[in-house]
Amino acid sequence: MARETLGSRLGFLALAAGCTIGLGNVWRFPFITGEYGGGAFVLIYLIFLAVLGYPILTMELAVGRAGGSNLVGGYRKLGGKHGGIYSKIGVLFFAGNLILLMYYSTVTGWLGSYLAGYLDGSLASCKSADATGAYFSKLISDPVRSTAGMAVVTLLSTAICAIGLQKGVEKCVKFMMSLLFVMLIILAVRSCFLSEAGKAMRFYLLPDFSRVAAKGVCSTLYAAMGQAFFTLSIGIGSMAIFGSYIDKKRTLGGEGIVIILLDTLVALLAGTMIFPICFSYGVDVAQGPGLVFVSLPNIFNSMKYPWLIGGAFFLFLLLAALTTLIAVIENIAAFLIDEFAFGRKKAAVVSGLAVMVLSVPCSLGFGVLKHISPLGKGSTILDFEDFIVSQNLLPLGAFFIWFFCVTKYAWGWKNFIAESDTGQGIKFPQKSFFYIKYILPVLIAAIFIAGYIQQFDLVNKMKALIN
Repeated sequence: MARETLGSRLGFLALAAGCTIGLGNVWRFPFITGEYGGGAFVLIYLIFLAVLGYPILTMELAVGRAGGSNLVGGYRKLGGKHGGIYSKIGVLFFAGNLILLMYYSTVTGWLGSYLAGYLDGSLASCKSADATGAYFSKLISDPVRSTAGMAVVTLLSTAICAIGLQKGVEKCVKFMMSLLFVMLIILAVRSCFLSEAGKAMRFYLLPDFSRVAAKGVCSTLYAAMGQAFFTLSIGIGSMAIFGSYIDKKRTLGGEGIVIILLDTLVALLAGTMIFPICFSYGVDVAQGPGLVFVSLPNIFNSMKYPWLIGGAFFLFLLLAALTTLIAVIENIAAFLIDEFAFGRKKAAVVSGLAVMVLSVPCSLGFGVLKHISPLGKGSTILDFEDFIVSQNLLPLGAFFIWFFCVTKYAWGWKNFIAESDTGQGIKFPQKSFFYIKYILPVLIAAIFIAGYIQQFDLVNKMKALIN
């Protein structure tokens, strides 16, 4: 059976961007920007997106296109005499796709429940922060509602993947991405007319490095590096599969730039939407999950037509999350098709069922399983699963892709450049070889080490031992 391919370049860009565009852009980016001082953080983030995210993204696309397969198959086909070993290592990192969806599907289900809550009026009737907070707490602790929401969004994504690559995945994601951008632009423009929009945008876009100094230069740099790295979800093969679905008409260096620009545009527009709301209504933008699920709904419920405004906001968030969910399930299904010769429908169903079953602990982690604290007191199953992916598999997987594409012990720099630069468009900067070979791996290692230091508060623990 001939391997499926995407029907158009637009389909590829929509899928690749849909995989990167998710809650990291529309929720995490605004609150982490607020926490680390606004405009100066945005500038530093954009720099790291170019020097850290872009090279690894292009490498992952190149492994996929040159190998004509998923990440594991690409490692096997391109790794020469050590291809078998590289593919076995690749399986470890590829597993991050499944672990990612074990908690991402649960959060996506919450968004679907919030949208339903605005449409039926139950959420719009919450007229205080306490009432909205109680609504959220009841949702996530209810085993039936939380698990049902997760199952519905997973089944929907699975059905789309089962239809086919072009008729299902490509067609639906292009529609979702188009609707997502339209809604985001409308919501961002609406926010710009709020009372404190001018003050909010100055904080958001005008760099003030005194805020960086106040927060701490090292912690700000790490936060910017982490956001630039994690927003693209590189290292676990999410991008490689889409590289395998396209022809060689366009350079991958150019396509990588377009994907990053789309991802960045959504993040910046999300900030343009959220910061004026927070400034105008006196909400702390750096408060984390409570911003999306408690504070913003409370604001929407104080406006005219809360069902319309709140419903539009959560439909937008749901679309962003669903594009990622569909793209990653497609990645898992493609692995089964490539490695085990599954048919598409069987691969999609097996992938979707695996995600649903493995997601149950997370969906119950705020209710009947809330006593389980894998990372210490106060942590949840969701925190643990996110820690495995974000702090371990993503940076280590990216380091392995760097090793595979740059060193002489694997595919190597010349082969990577030849694949990346095939076609029309922007070429990958070959003069960056010194930076790519010697500095990029240090940055990846810094993210990995700093993540552990921050997660387990190692600096303060060392000080306590010394004292």
